Amino acid sequence: METKKFKTETKKLLDLMINSIYTHKEIFLRELVSNASDAIDKRHYLSLTNANLVPTTEFEITIDTNKENRTITISDNGIGMSHDDLVNSLGTIAKSGSKEFMENLKEEENKGELDIIGQFGVGFYSAYMVADKVEVRTRKAGENEGFIFTSDGTESYTIDTCEKANPGTEITLYLRPNTEDENYDTYLEFYTIKSLIKKYSDYVRYPIRMMNTKTVPSENEGEEPSEVTELETLNSMIPLWKKSKSEVTEEELNNFYKSKFGDYEDPLASIFTNVEGNITYNSICYIPKHAPYDMYSDSYERGLQLYTKGVFILDKCKELVPNYLRFVKGLVDSADLSLNISREMLQHDRQLTKIASSLEKKILNELSRILKNDREKYEEFFDTFGVNLKYGCYEDFGMRKDSLKDLLLFKSMNNDKYVTLKEYVDSMKEGQDVIYFASGKSKASIMALPQMDAVKKQGYDVLILTDDIDEFLMMVLSEYESKKFKNVNQGDLDLLNEDEKKEFEALETEKKPLVEALQEALKDKVKEVKLSKRLTDSAVCLVSGDGVSFEMERVLNEMPNANEGVKAERILEINPKHQLFEAIEHVYNNSNDDIKKYAEMLYSQALIIEGIQLEDPIAFSNLMCELMIKASK
Repeated sequence: METKKFKTETKKLLDLMINSIYTHKEIFLRELVSNASDAIDKRHYLSLTNANLVPTTEFEITIDTNKENRTITISDNGIGMSHDDLVNSLGTIAKSGSKEFMENLKEEENKGELDIIGQFGVGFYSAYMVADKVEVRTRKAGENEGFIFTSDGTESYTIDTCEKANPGTEITLYLRPNTEDENYDTYLEFYTIKSLIKKYSDYVRYPIRMMNTKTVPSENEGEEPSEVTELETLNSMIPLWKKSKSEVTEEELNNFYKSKFGDYEDPLASIFTNVEGNITYNSICYIPKHAPYDMYSDSYERGLQLYTKGVFILDKCKELVPNYLRFVKGLVDSADLSLNISREMLQHDRQLTKIASSLEKKILNELSRILKNDREKYEEFFDTFGVNLKYGCYEDFGMRKDSLKDLLLFKSMNNDKYVTLKEYVDSMKEGQDVIYFASGKSKASIMALPQMDAVKKQGYDVLILTDDIDEFLMMVLSEYESKKFKNVNQGDLDLLNEDEKKEFEALETEKKPLVEALQEALKDKVKEVKLSKRLTDSAVCLVSGDGVSFEMERVLNEMPNANEGVKAERILEINPKHQLFEAIEHVYNNSNDDIKKYAEMLYSQALIIEGIQLEDPIAFSNLMCELMIKASK
């Protein structure tokens, strides 16, 4: 027997490897199974050119537990290790046999056919998170002598010769004593081992087997049940996403979704992807029929499950999907990603960005296909997740607006069903040169707005906006097919013909003194009082100036930590042909003492129509009573 110190020396470094790199102790099983899979990969590859290395039995990984001795043994019939391999691979922390093996094959033609999980050579030391002693019995394929490596994971290890009938490696973990915080005995239970294999190593390509003792009822009435021990395969081995798309049925995809992501309904759509080239990955993405109950809460985590070569790495890799596609569920399996030393987190590299970009395009292409071929299904999707696409247009200064704008749907004044922007533009009346929209809580409330009078008169359609994001969306979109967006509640609409314009200009000159008087009375509350070009039936309305609209003002001031500092410019428009205007004009011509009160009344009325809270409702009520009493005398 020989005793050696670890080449990377010092207990401090070993403590770091054992206690700091991995987040969860259960990861040890994933790492040791992955190492076993690597060892089988190596033997399989080398056996293609060396018949002496071909095993007499099928490749497999086995797990055994001994509750009396409190040990777990992971065995494989892979390539095994020689004395020098043990010293170089296990005696030197962070020296990766897998990585070195791959480097030796760099110049070989078939390198791309080999799939090696290990990258850093530290996975073996994860065993010391749950064990205070580890034994490695191994024999290299093609050699006759076996060796045993023993260490408590401190400063040294021993290597001795041993008898081993077959090539391969057996790693035996002697579990740490239980504590108040940790019950290490749970790793001796079959159901614990099985659940961890299902979670992390379900798609390792070789069978992972373990003996399981079951209680079987007796076939004869009155006899006690018996116990039967049988070898059980714990993993599925072939992932659904590794199959050819033509081999996978819709039923299989739907069942996989419901089982994997805990949904009770089939998904609305599935996107099955196999990509090879500059980036190589397999993925299955799903669009659910309904939104998670907490999707818009701070606690919700977006992201896809991440596998590398069939080994589970992350449950929520948020870098794989942009925020506006947070509702998408699914997984990605890629051999091209650079993991950090614990394999629990990703290094932020170009490959990850490329995969995310590729997935985003494929998801949007699928949505475009559904919109074109199954309108009813797409409208169902949009009812649930359409607001996310709107946020996608708005986010990042409109970076994605060109790829998303044709996926947007809107209700309109003339249509109860959804229309796309393309459909709206194609149905525009002759002479209409802008896309009109109006915001409100509902279509009914928007249709009742006095600002809609002139647009209705022209017979133009108006997009109905009811989501908080909508006006910000329009601001970012700016135009569609060279048609500008126009808020019917903001700025001038310019819908008068030449004769109407001349008539209006004459009215402005004639009524200028009254308008100036109203302006003076409301100078602290509105930017301007003017005669309206947009009102036909209604008496008064309030519109905003360029920039922030009333809807934007409301949304911004309702945001967390808002101090109500945002305020849209207020412009009071009066219909010069309405009887109310004539009544106020009569008051002004006979005695302008009450003109301020009438101005206040008009302004308050416009605020109510717009849905803006009055500063003093009681004062308004008293003012109305006063003017009504005076008018009756």
